[in-house]
Amino acid sequence: MKSTNKAVMKPEDMNAAFAEAYNTGDIDNLLALYEPNGILVNHNGEPRHGIEQIRKTLEDLLQFQGRMISKNMYCIPFENIALLRAHFILQTEGADGSQIQIHGHTSEIVRKQQDGSWLYIVDHPFGADLLKAGESAGKASMCE
Repeated sequence: MKSTNKAVMKPEDMNAAFAEAYNTGDIDNLLALYEPNGILVNHNGEPRHGIEQIRKTLEDLLQFQGRMISKNMYCIPFENIALLRAHFILQTEGADGSQIQIHGHTSEIVRKQQDGSWLYIVDHPFGADLLKAGESAGKASMCE
């Protein structure tokens, strides 16, 4: 199946594009936002490398079947990359019908492609959330 996304032509539009792709419920729309060798940190803090591992993580996310909004907080461009931070809210329902709201602050790096569009190279959905005292970045801290 092919993505129905419009190309993201400004890095600061990436977070809204992710929410829009999520809200379609179509995995291909989400995958179209990532470089083939990109990294997506899953809900356990484990970095997932490459499009097939990213697919699995995004399929898990789509199981929530909710509606997402994501607002870009800042975009810091440098040559052909940009650092992003966003605040997202995912509204969904629990098995008992109760309303559930998941929210967080993302940290991402996107890269400009040859056609002028932008794609994720690193996506950490909770990467800009505050850590509690004594807490570490966990498995997503790959520089050690």
